[in-house]
Amino acid sequence: MLVLPARLTHEQAGPCAQMLAQAMRALPESAVVADAGPLTQFDSSALAVLLDCRREALALGKSFSVGRLPARLRELATLYGVAELLPAAP
Repeated sequence: MLVLPARLTHEQAGPCAQMLAQAMRALPESAVVADAGPLTQFDSSALAVLLDCRREALALGKSFSVGRLPARLRELATLYGVAELLPAAP
């Protein structure tokens, strides 16, 4: 499971995406779950990071889902038309 940080804004997005991609490559599981529960301070960059994770997971032949996505971030995903790309974790 990938765990997002409490703060994920434009300043942290690049390094966070790189860290998560590296962690994902090391995961033996075929299903990647990103835990967004810790997010307390974020902007639309958090969506970009999640979408990067999704792209990386699919490129590795893995499935991708998001757990505990904050309601505000789900609203942003819906507003930007990408909510269906970030399915809720089972």
